[in-house]
Amino acid sequence: MTRQELIHQIRIKKSFLSIGLDTDIKKIPTHLLEDEDPILSFNKAIIDATKQYCVAYKINTAFYEANGPKGWQSMLDTLKLIPENILTIADAKRGDIGNTSEMYAHAFFDQMNFDAITLAPYMGRDSIAPFFKFKNKWGIVLALTSNKGSADYEQQKIGDEFLFEKVIKTTCKIGDENNLMFVVGATKAEDLLLIRKHAAKHFLLVPGIGAQGGNLDEVVQFGMNEDVGLLINSSRNIIYASNEKDFADVAAIEAKKIAKQMNSYL
Repeated sequence: MTRQELIHQIRIKKSFLSIGLDTDIKKIPTHLLEDEDPILSFNKAIIDATKQYCVAYKINTAFYEANGPKGWQSMLDTLKLIPENILTIADAKRGDIGNTSEMYAHAFFDQMNFDAITLAPYMGRDSIAPFFKFKNKWGIVLALTSNKGSADYEQQKIGDEFLFEKVIKTTCKIGDENNLMFVVGATKAEDLLLIRKHAAKHFLLVPGIGAQGGNLDEVVQFGMNEDVGLLINSSRNIIYASNEKDFADVAAIEAKKIAKQMNSYL
């Protein structure tokens, strides 16, 4: 998916919502456990109910990898259910020596046909560069995450700048606003001003709204640019809004509620 296609979808849907399919078989409604593939049944219901309110689905691959070969198949089958005009993100946090990253890029972009993948940049530019060789694909680099451990590395200073600033400045030499995004936790909303100093035009993938305590108003205030430039991800607040047979309907209500709030900013 190109940048212009993504912006077009945001304008049409009046939403910049990304929904996280972090599907845990221990948390889905019990009546689905009788199905041949409970994970796929759950995801299908969520996608069918919410696709009109979001512009991206983020699949956290760990929740599928944990189930072995069946989990990988559930993930691949889930991808087939997502409409072509919705961005698909593999939340896989890959990044390794060059030839290994080339294989990862081939796997996620060519074989599985994801539009984007999250990347861990701390082995250096050669560990993520292979992902930026693919046309109309996106690398989403971890910059300033919402977990407590971000203070251990990301928020440490190197001279006069934070490590996350160094990451952004260096990575902007590998990709550009047409194929590079950054992950910025919603709980770090005020730091978005500093991030925008280095990445004014780039899209930011922002998890942490809702269950993790992030505030949408603050993220928009500090992070929005002329093309919106934000993908706000919500997972648990939407997909686990109900554990009953009406789970998909309730998920749609929650997604619509967030999308309506987003519309007010556009």
